[in-house]
Amino acid sequence: MKGKDLLSIADFSAGDIRLLINNALEMKAEGWNSLLSGKTLALLFEKPSLRTRVSFELAMVQLGGHTIYLSPAEVGLGKRESVADVARVLSRYVDALAARTFSHQTLELLAADSAVPVINALSDREHPCQALADLLTIYEKKERLEGLTIAYLGDGNNVAHSLLLAAAITGVNMRIASPAGYQVEESIRQLAKASADESGAELFLTEDPRLAVTGADVIYTDVWASMGQETEAESRRRIFAGYQLNQQLLPLARDNAIIMHPLPAHRGEEIVDEVLDSPASVVFDQAENRMHLQKALLAGMLGGLEIPLAKY
Repeated sequence: MKGKDLLSIADFSAGDIRLLINNALEMKAEGWNSLLSGKTLALLFEKPSLRTRVSFELAMVQLGGHTIYLSPAEVGLGKRESVADVARVLSRYVDALAARTFSHQTLELLAADSAVPVINALSDREHPCQALADLLTIYEKKERLEGLTIAYLGDGNNVAHSLLLAAAITGVNMRIASPAGYQVEESIRQLAKASADESGAELFLTEDPRLAVTGADVIYTDVWASMGQETEAESRRRIFAGYQLNQQLLPLARDNAIIMHPLPAHRGEEIVDEVLDSPASVVFDQAENRMHLQKALLAGMLGGLEIPLAKY
């Protein structure tokens, strides 16, 4: 994993993901160390963030390293300066880049001209760090991954893309319920199918949220309108109204099903307070685990850390 880019969850094998989960659990229990002393991570953000910025900054601090935050105004990717030139310059200064961009193509351009690892901290196509933290959280709560069933309700967005690919790679069954016209991209579905054929995961796409939730071990939802889709917010509320995660859907899942959401949540839209704040919700554990998973990711990419697969 050392020196490797993470642009898509598909860049990692099932073995890579198992190693990351195991290492994250070890590092979560261990706390702070100096593994990345002298290392610097640049946070190159076109979009604002709470969890992504804080989790990456603290991950580096707790590993003895440093971060430099670069806002859109400071960089102007592709406007003030070409993406290629930014990549070449930053490669002379830092040990890795974590980029949060509107376009996935921007990430690909960065990676093409960067001499240091590039991490997808979110793009319009994928959110792999979120999916990895999600699998860590599920494993913590269920003590296994293979054979479990995740039901995802809502927009077939970047989070849905990465979660579908991650599930397919690791043998987790995945059901996605989305309205017609808002389902996951066909290219992602085909990529996930190829991984599922190897892992044995069952993938199911439907327009019926009840069908997706029935018998599920994990119920997952996300906002209906992501950043950059604000003008569609009102029309999306109407279209997605039947996909709200509420008390009527919960009884269809397994008795010990857990509730997940990557946050920020639009309470009263895609999820109601009574579900988000219920004992079944692991949403804030999920948010915390972004930091622990990213510690393992950064240690693996920059330090070559490999802890024996003793747990997973």
